[in-house]
Amino acid sequence: MTDNTGQGNDADGPDGPGGDHGEGAGGAAHPGDEVAGRSETGVESTVSRPDDGRRRFPGISSRAYEHPADRSALVALRKLTGFDTVFKALSGMVPERSLRLLFLSDSVRVDERQFAHLHEMLLDACAILDLDRVPPLYVSQDPKPNAMCIGLDQPVIVLTTGLVELLDDEHEMRAVIGHEVGHALSGHAVYRTLLLFLTNLAVRVAWIPLGNVAIMAIVTALREWFRKSELSADRAGLLVGQDPEASMRGLMKLAGGNHLHQMNVDAFLEQAREYESGGDLRDSVLKILNVLPRTHPFAAVRAAELHDWARTRDYQRLMDGHYPRRDEDGDASVSDSVRESAGHYARTVRTSKDPLMRLVNDVAGGASDLGGKLRDFATGRRPGGETPPDQ
Repeated sequence: MTDNTGQGNDADGPDGPGGDHGEGAGGAAHPGDEVAGRSETGVESTVSRPDDGRRRFPGISSRAYEHPADRSALVALRKLTGFDTVFKALSGMVPERSLRLLFLSDSVRVDERQFAHLHEMLLDACAILDLDRVPPLYVSQDPKPNAMCIGLDQPVIVLTTGLVELLDDEHEMRAVIGHEVGHALSGHAVYRTLLLFLTNLAVRVAWIPLGNVAIMAIVTALREWFRKSELSADRAGLLVGQDPEASMRGLMKLAGGNHLHQMNVDAFLEQAREYESGGDLRDSVLKILNVLPRTHPFAAVRAAELHDWARTRDYQRLMDGHYPRRDEDGDASVSDSVRESAGHYARTVRTSKDPLMRLVNDVAGGASDLGGKLRDFATGRRPGGETPPDQ
């Protein structure tokens, strides 16, 4: 969930068998129903869903909540002939077994006896998103607030003690665990684990001429997808918690610590809007340079993205029980997903208030003053010829 390291939130997991549970497409299970899930150890875990009115989504496909850019990439990868074979070969190079043994030996495995409240939230999230294989969850000693879901074969979720202590509100933590379960349902961990492996490999081959350049080009592309997948997982967290305010509070705490009495959701969102629209073309370039090495979008940007999505018709239809099901994933069209992704970016460029995006939109529209705008950018002049004061 967080972005304190280059590793955060690696996710995996099957697209999830589960299918229909005898309820019509998009039908909600009744509050209080018991939901069985099988943990990695093979032990059946049964949780009674709290009678709090939250909807469950039987058979939901991850396509229901995935960001368009994330969705198109995943659909294309799943359609790629031989892709599974390649990743099985790569899995032998990635020390996944070593990571699992490390968590088992030096972290606390969450269950009915240890961090029982987190265990209940995990089962609850898997029930709501209909993930029938419950990923093992560990709490690891680390003062930095962080969470991740990694693994090529089966996903493992890890929360740091810093995050557990920071998100001391049940509703905020529920959104975070839902975020990680969303990564598992989307199958993100396979590609995220690969990103972690390639990042470490780039460090080892830095001395080889051009070797590091080639790997870092792949890493940069994967990071761009990684950032979009975080927006997808934020949406999954909202589907689990079904409390937009709690999701906002969690992101605010990641930005400003456990001082909610000093913060305001509206002001935080205004801050995100100012970041998105403020400055000139130089600021736009700096934004790109600042985000390139990161695996996660900035907290304020994530809050604004989630806030906007929660107000869309797509979200409302989903909450009303109308969503794609995972037993239809095989019929998903790559071209349709790519067109949807392209349409999303076109709308983003068209409606963005960022100076660089406005310039791109003008170029696409055949603006005649492109040369003047580029000259203003180079000389630091504002539109109209005014030179900004020294910073």
